[in-house]
Amino acid sequence: MNILFLARATLYRVYGGDTVQIVSTAKYLRKLGIHVDIRLSNEQIDYRKYDLLHFFNIGRPGDILCHIKKSGLPYVVSTIFIDFSEYQRSNKGIRSTFSKYLSSDRIEYLKAIARWIKNGESIQSREYIFLGHKKAVQKVAGNAAYILPNSESEHKRFVAHYDIRRPYKVVYNGIDPEIFSAPPSKYYLQDTLQVLCVARIEGNKNQLNLIKALNNTQFKLKLVGKPAPNHTRYYNECKKAAAGNVSFEDFMPQEQLTEEYVSAKVHVLPSWNETCGLSSIEAAYHNCNIVITDKGDTVEYFGAKAWYCDPADPESIYKAIVAAAIAPVNIELREKINDTYNWERAATDTLIVYQQVLGEKVLKENNETQEQKKDKNTEAIKVTF
Repeated sequence: MNILFLARATLYRVYGGDTVQIVSTAKYLRKLGIHVDIRLSNEQIDYRKYDLLHFFNIGRPGDILCHIKKSGLPYVVSTIFIDFSEYQRSNKGIRSTFSKYLSSDRIEYLKAIARWIKNGESIQSREYIFLGHKKAVQKVAGNAAYILPNSESEHKRFVAHYDIRRPYKVVYNGIDPEIFSAPPSKYYLQDTLQVLCVARIEGNKNQLNLIKALNNTQFKLKLVGKPAPNHTRYYNECKKAAAGNVSFEDFMPQEQLTEEYVSAKVHVLPSWNETCGLSSIEAAYHNCNIVITDKGDTVEYFGAKAWYCDPADPESIYKAIVAAAIAPVNIELREKINDTYNWERAATDTLIVYQQVLGEKVLKENNETQEQKKDKNTEAIKVTF
């Protein structure tokens, strides 16, 4: 079985949760004996090598449509569907103005055009320009053999927004035990006042309200991550707002994060919307208590084993952090992550879908071949008589 993963052109240059999902899923599929190549949407591809395409990020249909058309292959889509509408409304200035008058799909369309003009991220499918964002998403999803959301709640939100119903299977995100099972290089005592936030610094991740919540408090806040493209102004605003108890660290690869996780009592991700929050899963695996947004799909992942905050309210964020800091470490959450949220299981669930799709493809091809044989036999009989 030969599978092609197709991802956004900036997958490695702008590191995000989808980067981890794609690389980790491919790693564990290969361990199951599946040949997987990861290619970027702006590359020239020989599709003849592959049995099936796997796309990621339904929010970038302009990167997908041309490959569907050129390849003619069956495909599945990991939707990673995030609703940015509340974040857009929270902004001051032009983003907030747009959100009052334009739908979220219209805004995503304008963002795609802006990335093309400003950052050189060309739209691979010219069809996207004429279809618009919503119809492009509906076309991609509507013709997919399967869609693979990261939670049931993500799937419900996607169906409600786009009115597309296709076969689907939830594939939960997780941790890589090969990376995070090793002990830290030196021993740390967990500091009950140390608060950690591992995330790309951008408006949706909401670090500014987190800073406002903890400025000049008893807590020490460490932000680990680099600013996202086009969010340099936001990053500078965060730096300017930060008091002396707030520190910034650049992006760290996963292999280096263990020492950060084990030194903190609380990990916070007060985003405006999260499909799960990968760094929250990783931090919980290292016995951090988790404070996370109440927007998106986080409750399905963490249930009552996390503390939830309103991203719009710094006081809500602060109160959740205090509660998490004084509470005992929730060992049950680590056990749930071991059992449910790991990339080995994600790869196994993904392979089940591939087998289903390709099994149906083989059955269809066999049926077509049988029909062709019947037609030839019928013609032969006609000639004989």
